[in-house]
Amino acid sequence: MAVAEQPSTTGNVAKIEKKIQGESLWSDSWRRLRRNRLALMGGIIIIGAVLIAIFASLIAPFPYDKQTLSDANSAPMWVINLFPTMKAQGEPGGYVKVSDLYFLGADNLGRDLFSRIIYGSRISLAVAFIGPLFSIVVGMIVGLIAGYTGGKTDNLLMRAVDLMYAFPTTLFVILLLAIFRGGASEAPQGSFIYTMSLIDRQMGGLLFVFIGIGLTSWMGMARLVRGQVLSVREKEYIEAAKSLGARNRSVVVRHIMPNILGPIIIAETLTIPTYISYEAFLSFIGLGVNPPTPSWGSMISEGAQRITSYPNQALFPAMALFLVMFAFNFLGDGLRDALDPRMRGSD
Repeated sequence: MAVAEQPSTTGNVAKIEKKIQGESLWSDSWRRLRRNRLALMGGIIIIGAVLIAIFASLIAPFPYDKQTLSDANSAPMWVINLFPTMKAQGEPGGYVKVSDLYFLGADNLGRDLFSRIIYGSRISLAVAFIGPLFSIVVGMIVGLIAGYTGGKTDNLLMRAVDLMYAFPTTLFVILLLAIFRGGASEAPQGSFIYTMSLIDRQMGGLLFVFIGIGLTSWMGMARLVRGQVLSVREKEYIEAAKSLGARNRSVVVRHIMPNILGPIIIAETLTIPTYISYEAFLSFIGLGVNPPTPSWGSMISEGAQRITSYPNQALFPAMALFLVMFAFNFLGDGLRDALDPRMRGSD
């Protein structure tokens, strides 16, 4: 009796493999950040401002310190038409000299406002990146040691942070500037105060601004990092790493730090406008950069003295300061939403 052969399906049935590719937290965060238009716009503005600061000498039509006294307080016609209080010479009650040589007008010393605003971006952006650098380096070290070690070390470091918090940041920076700059003229050559003051003058007055911000910017970061470390140091993957023989340094660097970077990035991005406002305020009251180095704060201060007659001299630097600070705020808000793990997988 013949047995019917069953057709073999081996090799006839196609094997379909569907690759399921996971998406990391960072790639998911980047996807959501790109869909946040305000954050994207803020990032574009910041990148544009950085490029302007880097290539300021190529973009600015005039050197920032070039004075043409015959063109003092002049302005182009479109600026005069923009502000109703400004009247061009030749009109009834006119007093503003019309000059198309300067795009935004000239200040009371005949210096180009547009060029000085461009060069002023270097000061604000330098503070915007130096401040977080100090904060992250010092604050993260202190926070990691306090949170991971615990005990007496944690208590000692946090009491030091509380002591620093008790001193007003702005007052501390003002006292620092007053001590070093005020005593520089009487300090003997070769002394510490004389050397620091000399370096400060060579940096256009930025050294003590950097030092003041650096010494006072890390406390909040230290508290944030400590809290984040306390929340993750008892997690299962930390216990697993320890049970496998990982050293404390390896646990901190390879397991704890990557899992707390999100809140740190968000916090520093949202704090950058505070650093910029510190520098602008110090320059506004005359304790920031040394003239003729342009700063948006000092330009606003100089323009505020003539704001009724020449509002362009104060409002245009203020608009540049406003734009950059809000760009960092928009980017920080976008990063906060993008890096929130509770938003993962959502649009």
